[in-house]
Amino acid sequence: MQHRIVVLGAGYSGAIAAGRLARRLHREDVAITLVNAEPDFVERVRMHQLATGQELRSRPLAEMFAGTGVRLRFARVTAVDADRRTVTTVDSGDRDGKTEVLEYDSLVYALGSAWNDQGVPGTAEHAHQIASRAGALRLRERLAALPAGQPVLVVGGGLTGLEAVTEIAEARPDLAVALAARGALGDWLSPKGRRHLRKVLDGLGVAVHEHSAVTAVAAGHVTTADGATIPAAVTVWTTGFAVHPVAAAGTLEVTGSGRIVVDGTMRSVSHPDVYAVGDAALAAGPGGKPLRMSCATGAPMAWQAADALAARLTGGKLPKVPLRYFNQCISLGRGQGLIQYVTADDRAVRQALTGRTAALYKELVCKGAAWAVAHPTLALPTRTRRTLPAPARTPERTATSA
Repeated sequence: MQHRIVVLGAGYSGAIAAGRLARRLHREDVAITLVNAEPDFVERVRMHQLATGQELRSRPLAEMFAGTGVRLRFARVTAVDADRRTVTTVDSGDRDGKTEVLEYDSLVYALGSAWNDQGVPGTAEHAHQIASRAGALRLRERLAALPAGQPVLVVGGGLTGLEAVTEIAEARPDLAVALAARGALGDWLSPKGRRHLRKVLDGLGVAVHEHSAVTAVAAGHVTTADGATIPAAVTVWTTGFAVHPVAAAGTLEVTGSGRIVVDGTMRSVSHPDVYAVGDAALAAGPGGKPLRMSCATGAPMAWQAADALAARLTGGKLPKVPLRYFNQCISLGRGQGLIQYVTADDRAVRQALTGRTAALYKELVCKGAAWAVAHPTLALPTRTRRTLPAPARTPERTATSA
């Protein structure tokens, strides 16, 4: 009887975790099922490119996991019962689709996040988002139909907002593109980073509204906290992410925002047979500071979880690799970029890489992340596989070396 591992979500974190587990464990000992709503891997870090008309490479999960022994189920997750160790799924794209209840011995929860409208009135009805492929394609269609001279407003001055506003301004210089930021432009960056960011936005003709918290969104404008209005034929909302609600609906220990609380091995603090990675998990970094939602966080979390789960199943040594940051990579259109070097706990230092070199650096990072997902069993070298002991229906088992 095989140890049943179910991985929920095939974004960066889930796909990497599933592939790494397939490499670390013998196929005859484990049955790995990867559940994802779509049949293709989505390069989420490139959604701003998709929204502006650029074509992205198709990456079918069936091709990526061919020959790995990982079973794929394309379905939506509707419930997780962490006490009974079951996951309920419904076939994707069909409201009355086939329901399947998957039983697991170990679960890797990587359902990620979606856009967060922050409860601002009118956002859900009138704003666009690029947190998903579907959202990026809707924005792409809207932008393509927009006549010259029309105002486009990106709300949110974080990494996603900066990448979106520069991509749109570069692709459509005929539009009146603007950015609304709650604080000062790039206020978390180093002085060099802020100077470069402002230079690029000025060069692209982007109007910047600093200290402008948007409190309402309408069909043709937004309203800010001080009562001002900013015209917007199209509003793009990039003020953060909200996690999938299914974890909070169960008995897993979660934060107020629904993120699963995990220890240093990405293991749930309330249910030891559950691991959570990526945006769905709240893990502590250097100094106990929570790790931010990002691809830069999700991939190391996936490695940590897969190695920890494999070690516990085979009696190996638990990983003790601290999760830390090195830089923040920001694309500013296709020709410009900003690499802000940071401390281990993600605070900017003086050094920053800018210009075309930074753009090439960011492109290499994106390609590297996609390669790691597209080659799930080859991403990083791992230790020798071990064999699980005689079958037993327990969440974890130990074994001797093969």
